[in-house]
Amino acid sequence: MAPSLSSLSFLFAILLLMHAHAKASTCSDCFVQSRASYYPNSDEKGTDTGRCGYGSFGATLNGGDVSAVSDLYRDGVGCGACYQVRCTNSAYCSDKGVTIVVTDHGSGDRTDFIMSSRAFGHMAQTTDAASSLLNLGVVDIEYRRVSCSYPNKNITIKIDENSSYPHYFAFVIYYQQGKKDITAVQLCETQNFVCKLLDRSHGAVWTTTSPPSGALQVRMLFSDDDGDESWVVPVNNIPEEWKAGETYDTGVQVNL
Repeated sequence: MAPSLSSLSFLFAILLLMHAHAKASTCSDCFVQSRASYYPNSDEKGTDTGRCGYGSFGATLNGGDVSAVSDLYRDGVGCGACYQVRCTNSAYCSDKGVTIVVTDHGSGDRTDFIMSSRAFGHMAQTTDAASSLLNLGVVDIEYRRVSCSYPNKNITIKIDENSSYPHYFAFVIYYQQGKKDITAVQLCETQNFVCKLLDRSHGAVWTTTSPPSGALQVRMLFSDDDGDESWVVPVNNIPEEWKAGETYDTGVQVNL
């Protein structure tokens, strides 16, 4: 018996709905609706005690356009990610909004972002509109993940001040670039290429209690939600007698 026209129409409608749902669930460039607030007691820039472990660098990164996030923190995997955030009140808000970098973890009244006051104000059309936004305190927003870009800056390794050569090695990664997350880090000896997978201590801080000897190479795995992964190998190595508190330029930029 041939299917009726009505049953074919119903089947076609179901297929269209499934296609639309699949497209929406995989749309990496689509905006997500949410709310945002800002650090009420901050100066214009971010905090130097953020959970990502950036220290004072985290307050001035991206010109101070930084933010704490709640669910987007993802146990530290979300640190260093960039998002375009724009408020939705057409009386005050610009179409472009602001690009922020995740440097901290925090939650508020149904908010995904707790921004620096500088970043919060940068969502506005004008200086006067920025004052009005700040007076509101919490606003409706929409956001999406975007690529991080730091012109003339390479990915940089900052050795944590609590590191102790040669027994304990901890570092944070500055200037994370591209649109992917750093999901794994290896520390490799440059002579025999023996590598050790490091632990994520918290945020963007990676540690090991028994670092390899000699000059070291930090290899970073960049991953996205679609399962696409790429190992990035720096041009420059960390010297054999590394020192706590020092920064080392990897010599690489990425656009993954």
